[in-house]
Amino acid sequence: MVRSMTGYGKGEAQSEGNKYTVEIKSVNHRYSDYSIRLPKHLSSFEDKVRSLASEYISRGKIDIFVSCEEYGENNIEVKLNEPLAKAYIEATEKLCTRFNLVNDISASFISRFPDVLTVEKKEEDEENIWSVLKQALETALKSFVAMREIEGQKLKDDLLEKSGKIENLVKKIEERAPLVVIEYKNRLDAKLKEFVDQNIIDENRIAAEVAIFADRCSIDEEIVRLKSHLSQLKHILENENQVGRKLDFLVQEINREVNTIGSKANDLEIIKNVVEAKSEIEKLREQIQNLE
Repeated sequence: MVRSMTGYGKGEAQSEGNKYTVEIKSVNHRYSDYSIRLPKHLSSFEDKVRSLASEYISRGKIDIFVSCEEYGENNIEVKLNEPLAKAYIEATEKLCTRFNLVNDISASFISRFPDVLTVEKKEEDEENIWSVLKQALETALKSFVAMREIEGQKLKDDLLEKSGKIENLVKKIEERAPLVVIEYKNRLDAKLKEFVDQNIIDENRIAAEVAIFADRCSIDEEIVRLKSHLSQLKHILENENQVGRKLDFLVQEINREVNTIGSKANDLEIIKNVVEAKSEIEKLREQIQNLE
């Protein structure tokens, strides 16, 4: 299915003590450009996030935001530095003995000394972290791709409509082309009859002039190539997914053929159709820039 390069997706997943939220958004870009923002303690997962995202996304400027909310008590661990606590107790007892002081040592008293008790975050297993983070990321990616496909369908319909208009203009040009030569011959006959005695007009010479004109302004090959390009454009839109680059190249070829017709056609009506076709081609080009 054809996809737009504009999209947004969000996914969430949680473990016993953490909630991971992933948001993805993208805009147009000629290539694939990732910007991944992770909390510091998850920075080691950047490559995995990029690798998984690239399985779903082939082109665009993609921003991925990952946040982690800690809400469980299981993530926190209070550690006792026993050697340090013992040293404080021994030093306090020595102080009491040396200066004949009352020994009122208590647990709360010792715990207030620096570094006796420390609060640390429990180390989680990386595989467990990635398992939950991956779940959130995949949910966000699927939502993101679904939005791209909805937008892509709208773009596809619009592109097919515009290519249909170009086809109609090409048909008009094709129907008009043979008449250009006939009208040229009639104009040539009329002019010669104005200035030359009809009895001495060289019909062979006129035929030769008309043949030269017909060859010079022939657009048969361009018409055939245009029809082929437009047919291929439809086929790509209907049957392929990642179509942006292909269609961009194809529209360049369509534009080239139309330009050639415009330069060769010595006819006001054909030129008028060429101008209209170029306008539609430019609209095609602009829309194709939005496709993945």
